Amino acid sequence: MKPTLVILAAGMASRYGSMKQVESFGPAGETIMDYSIYDAIRAGFGKVVFIIRAQHGETFRSIFEPKLADRIQTEYVYQELDLHTGGYAWLPTRTKPWGTAHAVLCAQGVVQEPFAVINADDFYGRHAFEVAATFLKQDCRDNRYAIVGYPLTSTLSEHGTVNRGVCTLDDDGKLASITERVNIAQVDGVIRAADALQPEALPMDARVSMNFWCFEPAFFQEAANQFSSFLQERGQEEKSEFFIPLVADSFIREGGAIDVIPTSATWFGVTYKEDAPAVQSSLDALIRSGEYPSELWMRG
Repeated sequence: MKPTLVILAAGMASRYGSMKQVESFGPAGETIMDYSIYDAIRAGFGKVVFIIRAQHGETFRSIFEPKLADRIQTEYVYQELDLHTGGYAWLPTRTKPWGTAHAVLCAQGVVQEPFAVINADDFYGRHAFEVAATFLKQDCRDNRYAIVGYPLTSTLSEHGTVNRGVCTLDDDGKLASITERVNIAQVDGVIRAADALQPEALPMDARVSMNFWCFEPAFFQEAANQFSSFLQERGQEEKSEFFIPLVADSFIREGGAIDVIPTSATWFGVTYKEDAPAVQSSLDALIRSGEYPSELWMRG
C-alpha cells in the first residue's frame, strides 16, 4: 500500500502578509508545495491530501488539478472551526484555526493508510521524502511513529522569530519529548526562545521537528481524544492552538515510540516576505544542479 502525503495549508500566514501557500517561487510558477509533491511522487507516495480553508477550495483545485491529474490521487479537506468539536461553544470572536493536530484530524475521512504530514510553506528536500516513505512502508506501526529531524540552526530566519518543535532524545535516540517553542531567534551567536519557558537559550545542536511526521491511521483517534481535553482546558482562549507535539507527547507517555529520522536534505521555508528571495535563490541552485527540472509538470 502506498503511503499518503497530508499537506497542512489552512494556516492564515499572519506574519507573511498574504497567502504564501500558493505563491509562485519556481521558474515556471511552482509553489513550494509543488516541489514537495514532486519529491513525494518520486519517493512512492500514492495520494496527496490538501488541508485548506473552505474559501480557498476553488483556488487550490484550479492550481493543482491541471498539474497533478494522472500523476497522483488528490483530496481536498476543509479545516473549519466546528469540525470534531462535539458542539463545543468557543469564543464568538475566534477566527484562528485550532492548530496542526486539529488540521490532521480533519483528514480522518480520506486517509486509511500510513501517512506523512508536512507544512505547505516548507521545502523539505528529496532525501526527507525518501526516508519518510521507507519508514511508512516498512516500520510504521500503531505504536511506532516518526519525525524527520532537522538541526535547529538550519531552520532559523534572518528576518524575524520562528516557532519550532524542539526535540529531546532518549538514550536510544528515540523522541523523549517535543516542546513547541515560540519566538526563537539567534542574537549574538546565542539562540533564544522568548516564550517564558526554560531553558531560554537553546542548544546549537538541538533537533527540531519541521512538522514532517509519519503516522498510522490510529493517530486520528488519539488526536480526537486529546482534542476533547484541549477544548475543555484551553478552548476559551482566543488564539490557543492544538499542536501535533501535544498528541506526540501523550503518545510517548502512553508507551509509544517515535523515531527521529535524520536527513541530509536542506530545509528552507517562508515565514516572512523577506524570506522569499532566498527561497527562490535556493530553488534556482537546485535546478542548476539537476535535482529538479526547470518546469516540474511539463506535459507532452
